[in-house]
Amino acid sequence: MRLPESWTERIPALEQLEEPWEPFPRIALFAWIAFYLFFLYQQARHGMLPGLMDGVFVPIHEGGHLLFRIAGEFLMIAGGTFLQLFAPFALATYFAFRRQPQGVAFCSFFFFQQFLPISTYMADARAQDLPLLTVGDAEYVIHDWNYLFGKLGLLDHDVQIAGFVRTLGWLGMIGVCLWLIWRGLNDAPQPKSSAALPND
Repeated sequence: MRLPESWTERIPALEQLEEPWEPFPRIALFAWIAFYLFFLYQQARHGMLPGLMDGVFVPIHEGGHLLFRIAGEFLMIAGGTFLQLFAPFALATYFAFRRQPQGVAFCSFFFFQQFLPISTYMADARAQDLPLLTVGDAEYVIHDWNYLFGKLGLLDHDVQIAGFVRTLGWLGMIGVCLWLIWRGLNDAPQPKSSAALPND
């Protein structure tokens, strides 16, 4: 798909998105799909692997609160989830400009995977049963989604919104796997057609 010329004239960097994707070996495709399928299985069974990955994003989430602290209370609270999602999204964008499908798939997969712990946090907005982490004053702990939904007038719909976000996360992860399969098979080297034998 070619981008409109007016876009590439105004933003020259967009020309990179018209470059072909880097091909990757069929064995790499099989290995990545096996990894993602195992991860999805672990996610559905609440296994250890998704928990380990969620642990990677906890400091990113908390860093978002610190980063947006100067922007006021609402943005400080929202900044945790924003950075939690922006980090993998930004990396996926970087790999897209580099035309590296494996990097795009990895970062996009975990962008959508983070919708699941976020949805769990959302669903707890009214109940507030989850243990909370903080990098600041332990006496001043705010439940992100109780605060955000309360400010937005959506607190009574926390469970419904969480269910929608969780569904998006699952659909996104599965969609990334299908895209990677399509990309890998589309880029696979085609067998050379045998030349016609000369007639005797």
